[in-house]
Amino acid sequence: MEEIRSRTVKGLADLRGFFNLTPKEDGGSRAAAAAEAANAETLLPDEKEFQYAAKTNNLDTMERLFRKKVNINAVNVLKRTALHFAVAGNHLSAVDFLLHHKARVDIADKHGLTAIHLAAWSGNLDIMLMLIKAGADQKATNQEGMNVLHFAAKNNSVRIVNYFIQDLHLMELSKPDEKGRKPFLLAAEMGHEEMINELITLNLFTSGKDKEGNTALHLAAKHGHSDVVEILLQQWEDINEFNQNGETPFYMAVEGGHEKCADLLLEAGSDINISNKDNASALYVATQNGHTPLVRFLISNNIDLDAQSQQNNSPLHLAIIKNNLSVINSLINANRNINSLNKRHQTPLHLAADLGNVDVIEMLLKAGCDFSILDKVFIILLKRNSPTCL
Repeated sequence: MEEIRSRTVKGLADLRGFFNLTPKEDGGSRAAAAAEAANAETLLPDEKEFQYAAKTNNLDTMERLFRKKVNINAVNVLKRTALHFAVAGNHLSAVDFLLHHKARVDIADKHGLTAIHLAAWSGNLDIMLMLIKAGADQKATNQEGMNVLHFAAKNNSVRIVNYFIQDLHLMELSKPDEKGRKPFLLAAEMGHEEMINELITLNLFTSGKDKEGNTALHLAAKHGHSDVVEILLQQWEDINEFNQNGETPFYMAVEGGHEKCADLLLEAGSDINISNKDNASALYVATQNGHTPLVRFLISNNIDLDAQSQQNNSPLHLAIIKNNLSVINSLINANRNINSLNKRHQTPLHLAADLGNVDVIEMLLKAGCDFSILDKVFIILLKRNSPTCL
């Protein structure tokens, strides 16, 4: 019994994020209680007990309730059946019981999720084979257009992918979901190195883009999956491709603070000075997000220090707004132009005085800012905030 309980807890924990067994709306016990109350109103007492028995692999209770003519296909408030819960918990015996007693295999929950999707996600090939033998629709999709191959790729279920591609030859399953993402892109996004290698072996590599213009390389770089980035670079041709925001894979790696990915992409020939559609450079976004190591990395690789955003704020202006002293110090030490003007005709020193940041004012003064640019308003601000500097 203890072993069964342990497997049950693990199965449900592994699937919690995907199967959404716990309500997310309020994130607390009140939301969970509300969902449970709704369940109680949807299911009859015996049906509710039967679903719980399937969830916990309690065959004795399932058998007892079945003899009482319980509806084994009853759905809860989320339109889920006992089969959903048995498959989600990887309970082979409970699944076998349900299928033996002719449980419906293609009932979809409110999100379009069927039992076969759960089997693909969990990677349980034995349960998958049982469902297919019972007549489960192998090409079923959920509301997001995801089929078994999408779910398997997203959760690194390599055996499932091999079965559908090598044994059943269902190559057509490798198609875009509603977001335009093929299984290969989902595997890259999740950082599944083994799955990426397997999909390449199965000739399911794609350099295509999703509906946001992201390739597999964009997604792997964005999430810091350096091992996957390294694999993809062996297959890639244009590493400076833009997504709809004008971002390259290198830019997204910097934006996410992933130095190893940025280094791999730069070494492979990424353009360090490409800006996005808002004219924000990689140095600008690294500064904006407070990625000090990336700022130093970019400076050491000779990024353009004077590139400005649409507001004409330089990275130094932005670092002052963010009050990031380590980034400010790195930019000053890189001999960047400390007297550049933004759209409001402010130098970094004007801006620091306007913000009343004494530490930054003193750093800029020591760095040798040009006093000839000072105006009357600035002098008043400077005297007010750092009188000892004049």
